[in-house]
Amino acid sequence: MGIDYGSKRIGLAVSDETGSLAFPAGALARTNRRKDLEALAEFVKDRDVEQIAIGLPLHMSGEMGPEAKAVLAFADELRDLTGLPVDSVDERWTTREAERVRGPERGKKRRRVKSGELDAAAATLILRTWLERKTASGPSELQ
Repeated sequence: MGIDYGSKRIGLAVSDETGSLAFPAGALARTNRRKDLEALAEFVKDRDVEQIAIGLPLHMSGEMGPEAKAVLAFADELRDLTGLPVDSVDERWTTREAERVRGPERGKKRRRVKSGELDAAAATLILRTWLERKTASGPSELQ
């Protein structure tokens, strides 16, 4: 499972059974930390998730700022709640890539994006990056 942890929404993505493809799985509107964690734990249970990859928003220099530290703290809590491994993935370019992938501009206006669509697309890119990294180090069957 891939997660794009944002201030308003948490983008979600899942893989196929072989762990070779990543698909958007929607987004959760953020409420509070406890409810966000409970919703994710329920998602993990419903989807039989075996591992989680969460985007780590590093500065362009590679240094961690307050957002990255918040993501790591959230990842620790999610790991404790679900008992699953949670890996972080450098996400410095995922939102820009998700915006690029969403489609060409029409005239001067971009197509309107549904709430959470960009978050799910970013989560999909995070998961795809994680899956590619895992594939390079050996086969796995994770979601």
